[in-house]
Amino acid sequence: MARKKIREYDAKRLLKAHFARLFLKDLPINVAQVNSSTDFSELLQKQPWLGCSRLVVKPDMLFGQRGKHDLVGLNLSYSEAEAFIKQRLNKIVTVKGCSGPITTFVVEPFVPHQEEYYLCIQSDRLGYEIFFSEAGGMDVEENWDKVRSIKLDTLEKLSGANIAPLIASIPLEVKPQLEEFIVQAFKVYTELDMTLLEMNPFTLVPGPQGSGPLAFPLDMRVELDDTARFRSAAKWGDADFPLPFGRMLTPAEEHIAGLDEATGASLKFTVLNPSGRVWLMVAGGGASVIYADTVGDLGYSTELGNYGEYSGAPNTQETYQYAKTVLECVASNSDGRGRALLIGGGIANFTDVAATFQGIILALREKSEALKAAKVRIFVRRGGPNYQKGLELMRQLGKEIDIPIQVYGPESSMTGICAEAISYVKSFDG
Repeated sequence: MARKKIREYDAKRLLKAHFARLFLKDLPINVAQVNSSTDFSELLQKQPWLGCSRLVVKPDMLFGQRGKHDLVGLNLSYSEAEAFIKQRLNKIVTVKGCSGPITTFVVEPFVPHQEEYYLCIQSDRLGYEIFFSEAGGMDVEENWDKVRSIKLDTLEKLSGANIAPLIASIPLEVKPQLEEFIVQAFKVYTELDMTLLEMNPFTLVPGPQGSGPLAFPLDMRVELDDTARFRSAAKWGDADFPLPFGRMLTPAEEHIAGLDEATGASLKFTVLNPSGRVWLMVAGGGASVIYADTVGDLGYSTELGNYGEYSGAPNTQETYQYAKTVLECVASNSDGRGRALLIGGGIANFTDVAATFQGIILALREKSEALKAAKVRIFVRRGGPNYQKGLELMRQLGKEIDIPIQVYGPESSMTGICAEAISYVKSFDG
């Protein structure tokens, strides 16, 4: 399960759309998104409710404490909202040690209210946990003793009987509406493969004439299970998966992300420490975790330059482009001390090891002078179809480009090269 945060704008759009699809219920949610490309006149034409409502404006950047940083505008006219945003757009702020520009805002109607409820649904290894409180809002954590919770097994259905302990103290006149809303919110949660749905707070507003009150989320957070994209992407629509606040892609990360989007294989790369002295070029997502964990277990997590993996049988050109980009990072920011590159992986089932090594060898040959200048030593461990030929090609390459390449096959443990790499790096520490 890969938990990916989405913007509040998308969270509320999805909630509204799927309540309508599943329950034929029109939640009173209107939202607009504003960024540096927004034309405020065009936005008003497309969403005329903005001109006839008092508005709330807040950053939509995946961080909290927005009010404490003077980033929330309440009860504004449209022109006031426009001025509020323009004063703060691209402003650099620091939140919990992370700094970055405010690039995206969400705008929605200002809803006067009295009651503030708290609802959170989240997934764990064995099922779901649902939290509810009638004391929601900014002080919910200080009033956590008022939060009640229930647990559900993965295949267990949510019903009024399950919910009864959550809403036991709720006044009878609104209890049926809250019970129905929680059951329906849970249905949307599972339908969309969410891993977190939190409304803090939500309130109740008058529904259409002849109906009871409807729930209205004032603040909302949603995370989606990225591994369910194959079955839920159509339901998610164009929901955005932004980077965490303060995180900007490096040119190398952008390049590899572009390669990844254009191929059916998997090409992942994240820079952890541009000046790190231990770098990974690992085949397989599981292996990449093991190698990164082992470097950390050996006490060198702060020297780990990157996390990444290639898998799904990328072709030679894709592997070459990936490897070349990684090697450029390996050789950059050198401080005169030796560096280690781990070209590792488990024992492949179907991937032709020699074929995937061809692209890596092309990149190593091209970047050999820069690697020698950075005192890079290479450690290889791989197994699988045609691995003997692939390993022999690596041995020959080391002699050709005059860079030490230590090569191991499946007779050696997968992570044994980690200790050797760190021993080499340590030798420069005096």
